[in-house]
Amino acid sequence: MFRRTHNCGELTDKDIGKNVSLAGWVNTWRDHGGVVFIDLRDREGLTQIVFNPDKDKKLHSESRKLRTEYVISVKGKVGARPEGTVNAKLKTGKIEIAVEELEVLNTANPPPFEIADVTKISEEVKLSYRYIDLRRPAMQKNLRIRHNTAKAIRDFLSDRGFLEVETPILTKSTPEGARDYLVPSRVNPGKFYALPQSPQLFKQILMVSGCEKYFQIAKCFRDEDLRADRQPEFTQLDMEMSFIDEDDIYKVCEALMKDVFKKAAGAEIVTPFPRLKYDEAMSRFGSDKPDTRFGMEISDVKDIFKGTGFNVFKTAVEGGGSILGINAKDMAKVSRKDIDDLTAYARECGAKGLAYIKFTDKGAESPILKFFDKQVVEALQKRLNCEKGDLALMVADTDLKLAREVMGSMRLHVARISNVKKSDGFNFLWIVDFPLFKYNAEEKRWESEHHPFTSCKNEDIAYLESDHQKARAKAYDLVVNGVELGSGSIRIHNQDMQQKIFKIIGIAKEEAEKRFGFLLKALSYGAPPHGGVAFGLDRWLTLFTGSATIRDVIPFPKTQKAICPMTDAPSIADERQLKELNIKVIK
Repeated sequence: MFRRTHNCGELTDKDIGKNVSLAGWVNTWRDHGGVVFIDLRDREGLTQIVFNPDKDKKLHSESRKLRTEYVISVKGKVGARPEGTVNAKLKTGKIEIAVEELEVLNTANPPPFEIADVTKISEEVKLSYRYIDLRRPAMQKNLRIRHNTAKAIRDFLSDRGFLEVETPILTKSTPEGARDYLVPSRVNPGKFYALPQSPQLFKQILMVSGCEKYFQIAKCFRDEDLRADRQPEFTQLDMEMSFIDEDDIYKVCEALMKDVFKKAAGAEIVTPFPRLKYDEAMSRFGSDKPDTRFGMEISDVKDIFKGTGFNVFKTAVEGGGSILGINAKDMAKVSRKDIDDLTAYARECGAKGLAYIKFTDKGAESPILKFFDKQVVEALQKRLNCEKGDLALMVADTDLKLAREVMGSMRLHVARISNVKKSDGFNFLWIVDFPLFKYNAEEKRWESEHHPFTSCKNEDIAYLESDHQKARAKAYDLVVNGVELGSGSIRIHNQDMQQKIFKIIGIAKEEAEKRFGFLLKALSYGAPPHGGVAFGLDRWLTLFTGSATIRDVIPFPKTQKAICPMTDAPSIADERQLKELNIKVIK
């Protein structure tokens, strides 16, 4: 192989006359009147190389044997492209290389799909040939953005006194939420390690250890059902600090976002970020991760319909629930089938049905108008700020939480199908004052809203004895454009308080000792007040790249069935391996 003097993305007209050596893949091959033109590609870009039979017939003959994705190395002289052939879209578009020497480093089978940014091919095929997929310029760009993001994070936090500390991958199973991935121990028959769902317990141990400022770009594992923004293994930026409160977290994270978004995405972020209480987020947007780039906020219209004869609304009101509505702008023109589709979507979200009123040139239109006086309809129109051409959509339920969640989903669905205009850029938002607990009606017990190591707000500690549903957490989520980018809390640093929380959520003292004994023991040795946050790095990168799925920003992801088509993982273990691990597979 000729030693490379330049990459395929850097030569310009300033280099005309230079003797150079390049190496890369054959991107395209063209024969124009006997002269062979090849676009040579490496990670940095494309350079046109030329084989002219008038200058070297043997070399030209060799060039005709080259095929797409052959790996080659060439020597030659940089020249100007002929007039009319300049490609202004490329940095190298003004030059070409007259090849004087050629070495074929490797041949290649025809690729299963074109190495181009736009390629119509199934995800299964792309992931089966991920090494080909990653050659595409868009995927190369994603890898670079991922690298730049990680570097910017490390530089920022290191400059502010954070230590990057690795925590164990093989650890103890402490199931709380998603299922653990278990790893059998050969040297301890019948016992299992777990792959960490997060470094949560270890980063708290690091605070007890006096680390004070910790971070890690950590691999995490969860055995859960997958979708576009979930993978069985994913990466998060994990952070923890001692002797701090919520405001310290906000300050550091906002500065981090401002710095990294600028360096990795070229975006200017305005700080400080707005803060929205959980209850207000749910009442206005029906979600604790609201997309605030557009309006269509939810309104409670229960008072307007109080005393009316429409049985669906009457049942909800009398049952202590509510009636919620949104204004679907400019959607009064929808057909009956469209209404049926919206109703079906609402039912999929958990609603019993969907009520609507159209506001048209002819006035209000709806099958339910016969149940209401004119004044009721006018009050609704005013409350939702409906104009001619708008569509009022309403959900009623005795379960207020469910009604809010349904309308939150409807809000996003309507915005999606109507192509509602959203503000440009990144809308950051802190969601604060989360409930500390949520009630599991099926199991008739309280659970942690986030995780059981979250502190209670000081002013709400009395509710731990009297009214659990009123207790609020020192917890916070960072949301951008409707995506939960990160979540964190101020932790419990007192052993007695930790035991009290365990008791409320039904973890007996013996069970707590069995599952979290090492943490409880550590808390008894002078644990400082501490707190932290974890950001989903893969979700972060989808914002930078505009990707629809985190599979586009993870180098080697799994499918939605948790399978790697390239390596055929997971696979069947042979009998010898299973015997060594004292495992028997029951089919």
